[in-house]
Amino acid sequence: MANRQAHTNPSTPASVGDVVGAPVRYEYETDPEAIYRASFATVRETPALNAVPVPVDAVAVRLIHACGMPDILDDLAFTPDVVASATAALRAGAAIFCDCEMVGAGITRRFLPAENDVVVTLNDARTPTLAKQLGTTRSAAAVELWEDRLEGAIVAVGNAPTCLFRLLEMIAAGGPRPAAILGFAVGFIGAAESKAALADFTTQTGMSVPFITVHGTRGGSAMASAAVNAIAILARDVN
Repeated sequence: MANRQAHTNPSTPASVGDVVGAPVRYEYETDPEAIYRASFATVRETPALNAVPVPVDAVAVRLIHACGMPDILDDLAFTPDVVASATAALRAGAAIFCDCEMVGAGITRRFLPAENDVVVTLNDARTPTLAKQLGTTRSAAAVELWEDRLEGAIVAVGNAPTCLFRLLEMIAAGGPRPAAILGFAVGFIGAAESKAALADFTTQTGMSVPFITVHGTRGGSAMASAAVNAIAILARDVN
């Protein structure tokens, strides 16, 4: 059988040849520490970061690093006290409630200052039945299981708008109030609206709840866990 010709690619080194199976070698950084340093150094060169106050800028850096989109700073919204409130809560041992397993998995446990619990109830055995009883999504029903530990906790939402909406409804009804909400619901149905509701919550209800979010459809689990990690590092490294 005749050799099949390889597809030519301008980025492929000329020495590779054109036969399938020929060795391919690329020039790229292989030192993990060098990659880490260079990645964050590149993010910190984003001009718009200069407008983000300390210490929220540390969270913004990790958000950009998580999604690769510096322009999220155009949609970044937060209360000035969000980092102070969240770091104090973590140092005091507060739990971190996540709307989905991916957010929980993305939290780096060694960053946590007090071996804080990371709690995800989406797949709790009680959640499907509760969702049917309430006529809502599992993500929203899962929030009901947070109530006994929600006061002073951290909430990280990286997926479900219904989770964020239900959380705000509970707080508005006089329920426990978390120390901070890291709201990064993602998608095209309800995500932008749920984050707008978060940003408007104090105006609408008169209740102050520290938060950080990125308006619009963008968000996701990686951003939510990145926000937790940034705040955890700040809490751990405080003098």
